[in-house]
Amino acid sequence: MTYKLLIVDDELPNLRLLERLFRHDYQVLTASSGHEAIKLLEQNDVATIVTDQRMPEMTGIELLKKTDELRPHMVRILLTGYTDVEALVEAINCGLVYMYVSKPWNNDDLKLRISRAMDHYGHNKRRYSLELNNTRLQGRVEHLKLGFVRTIAEALKSRDKWIYDHSVRMSQFVDRVCLGLNLSEAETIQISAAATLHDIGALCNSVGVACCAGCSNSEAFRLAQKQTEDGAEMLLSMPEFDAVAEVIRFQHESYDGSGKPRGLIGDQIPLGSRLMRVAAEYDFLTSPVSNSPVSHSQAIASMRQRAGRELDPEIVQIFAELTFDGLFSQKSYQTQPLDTNLVLQQVF
Repeated sequence: MTYKLLIVDDELPNLRLLERLFRHDYQVLTASSGHEAIKLLEQNDVATIVTDQRMPEMTGIELLKKTDELRPHMVRILLTGYTDVEALVEAINCGLVYMYVSKPWNNDDLKLRISRAMDHYGHNKRRYSLELNNTRLQGRVEHLKLGFVRTIAEALKSRDKWIYDHSVRMSQFVDRVCLGLNLSEAETIQISAAATLHDIGALCNSVGVACCAGCSNSEAFRLAQKQTEDGAEMLLSMPEFDAVAEVIRFQHESYDGSGKPRGLIGDQIPLGSRLMRVAAEYDFLTSPVSNSPVSHSQAIASMRQRAGRELDPEIVQIFAELTFDGLFSQKSYQTQPLDTNLVLQQVF
């Protein structure tokens, strides 16, 4: 492939000299002014531009600034005289110039510098192409992940409507609490996905149970813990869900170390697991499988009593403040139908 070289100089003898010097190695374009150079750049994918600094109407630096967005990968070389020190400092500080060449130049030296500039351009193009391909690949992976989560959500809906509704509410809860914790978008997506999938193990068992770490029935808790382990193992078969699986695996750990499966204490428990534990307790109190739901204020009071034991006190406090602002009022999620697609679009 023959790269394009654009030479810009208002002195025609210099322009013709440089054109003859490089025309056998590159496709040479010439311009006698900055405005003419911009028109050529709009029509050609130029690899390297060599421009004189001292030109009327538009200096070399001004030209390079205007071409930065037009041709971001183009390699820029500035021809300067010994008196153009200020212009040279400005060019370097702006990060626009790959190298500068002092006038008068040595032909052999200039040819070597242009060759290196072309190599640099090729490297930049390959790197950009790889980054673009990686971005596209990552987009496809995220699309596949979203499709997987949606499929599992629909499978849970068919398996057990209450578990499905519970999972969707959980994703709504943790998404908003993550805002209160100032977590990054990536962390929020990870924890919200874990909340949506935290009962995925129900698909592996003949009797699905909601993963309630605080339930008093020991047999129900044993089944819930087994269901959690089964769900985590299912997700670990897909490397893209490793972090989500870890959050799910430790959702029954207690802040004081009395939980399962490892008896982790405090910050040893993944943040997402601690967050999900608090959100799950609130949902089981205000929207239980059976019995009558308690009020919002009663649920918060109960969770405060358990803060520092089963529940992370900081997350309980943030959760209470958010619900106090009406983010999780019973009316907002008990009387309105749950839109799975809308929730998952917010998660991913």
